[in-house]
Amino acid sequence: MGNSMATHNKYKNFLFFIRKFKVIEPDPPQDLEEAFSKFTGGGSHMSVEQLHRFMVEHQGEEHHTLSDSEKVFERVLQERNTCQETVKVDHHREHEITLDELFRFLLHNDFNGPLKTQVHHDMGAPLSHYFIYTGHNSYLKGNQLIGDCSEVPIIEALKRGVRVIELDLWPTYNKDDIKVDHGWTFTNPVSVVKCLECIKEYAFVASQYPVIITIEDHLTTDLRAEFVELVTQIFGEVLYYPGEECCLTEFPSPESLKNRVIISTKPPRERFESNQIKDNGNRSMLNESESSEEESFRNASPNSSRNEVETEDTNGSDRDEGSLSTSEYDHKPYLECSPDYKTIITIHNRKLKGSLKDKLRTEGEVRRISWSENTLEKASESHGADILRFTQKNILRVYPSAMRVKSTNFKPHIGWLYGVQMVAFNMQGHGKSLWLMQGMFRANGGCGYVKKPQILMQKHHCDNEFDPTRIQSVKKTLKVKVYMGHGWSSDFSPTHFDKCSPPDFFTKIRIIGMPGDVAKNKTKVIMDNWFPVWNEEFEFCLSVPELAMLLIQVKDKDQGKDDFAGQTCLPVSELKHGFRSVPLYNKKGEKYKSVKLLMRFQLQ
Repeated sequence: MGNSMATHNKYKNFLFFIRKFKVIEPDPPQDLEEAFSKFTGGGSHMSVEQLHRFMVEHQGEEHHTLSDSEKVFERVLQERNTCQETVKVDHHREHEITLDELFRFLLHNDFNGPLKTQVHHDMGAPLSHYFIYTGHNSYLKGNQLIGDCSEVPIIEALKRGVRVIELDLWPTYNKDDIKVDHGWTFTNPVSVVKCLECIKEYAFVASQYPVIITIEDHLTTDLRAEFVELVTQIFGEVLYYPGEECCLTEFPSPESLKNRVIISTKPPRERFESNQIKDNGNRSMLNESESSEEESFRNASPNSSRNEVETEDTNGSDRDEGSLSTSEYDHKPYLECSPDYKTIITIHNRKLKGSLKDKLRTEGEVRRISWSENTLEKASESHGADILRFTQKNILRVYPSAMRVKSTNFKPHIGWLYGVQMVAFNMQGHGKSLWLMQGMFRANGGCGYVKKPQILMQKHHCDNEFDPTRIQSVKKTLKVKVYMGHGWSSDFSPTHFDKCSPPDFFTKIRIIGMPGDVAKNKTKVIMDNWFPVWNEEFEFCLSVPELAMLLIQVKDKDQGKDDFAGQTCLPVSELKHGFRSVPLYNKKGEKYKSVKLLMRFQLQ
């Protein structure tokens, strides 16, 4: 490669002088040269058999076959034949590849990416054994107060592999139809039919595994019956439900629910039929709703110990759907709800009464409960073991605080460390937290379900229970080597990062996971170069690699705020060994066309 690929960029500085910068694509790194020499016996060309050994022994591709290597050769030869550099072909070398050709081929992330692209986790366990890609207020386009409601964000989420879609169901103004809206805000509603139809159309575009619709229900009895009719007509046999007589003691598996849609909400009880429906911001609504369960911590009740955490509902569309208080039982008239509505609910959202320990009881039927991020954070301080035991059998959903008006997100690892299956996210809220969420669900072939590590599912004795806050002993060491970057000159204009010179790139690497595993490092800055070569290696000691995430960012060094130049997040336990082409993404999580890093991973 080298100098034959050289071009020039021209820049004007503040005195209007023209400066030329040579743009040269990098040569293969020395580590690759040494590996090439090892597998070719010091030769200048690599055969199909030698490539097969390289892929199996160096790259760790255990299932790579000789036939796979032959397909690699076919692709390399196609590129060779179309390459303008190659004028003459040595016919004696038609079935061998050079070091430069291997190097260029390893930069193809569709072939040589850092993660497996197929589903490879056991998908036959109950739903509670998986982290599930979960959206919050999935119908919102903008912020939580004045953003439009639309089916478009639902479509985008499903295309990205999100498996849990949240719909807030409300009566229309005249109470004769159903709308999807964010309660007690100034958002514009969208038709429930549009939302359901787009879910049906796009549910299984990215993944065959089940889509769960979590419903925040503010409907009247008649409208519930209408909703049942809608979902059964729109989804038909795709809609799965266990039936009226079925009381689940264990959730079905993702495998058994392939290409099915299931409903999760609070089952209606013989409760009052409230007339206090949302009307121009009326905040007195207290319906038999699933409502997203905003919980706040108060002083302990007289019936609980001083260390117990007590919760109560707050106003707003996001609040806990917990049991009615004694006063509500005494003063509200009760009407019978349609049994058909109960029938279509697969995952029952039900909160038990009493202290927090009582609410986390695991006996009896399986269920789902929902907490705000603040509730989880405070509850984990005193009831971490109870939360872990609860999430082994039941489902816990955690959603962003009501204070996140701009649709920002909390750190998802707060939930994952305690086995929380549904860490609900504002998918329009770009930032590091969303990058972590996107990174987690690149695991397991991007199917939207990631099997929880065994450490979260073990039945521990009280004296040796897993504690996410405790420093654990080191189990493995992750070695990460950053060789070089590639592709910015193709995807960006010459003056995108700096008007007077090429960019000054550096790479930041962070580990997010257990408290003792959190670490960060960065490479040196490579000045004035579209093809930065760092050749730097970093080591990270990990106690629970199964819960560790590798966050990678590339930035352009500036005197003020450094410019963003790409990011990705990768689950450490899923990293493939050897030389890997790591594609980078923009701030929204959209993959760049050409930008990538050449890296090497070793987990020992």
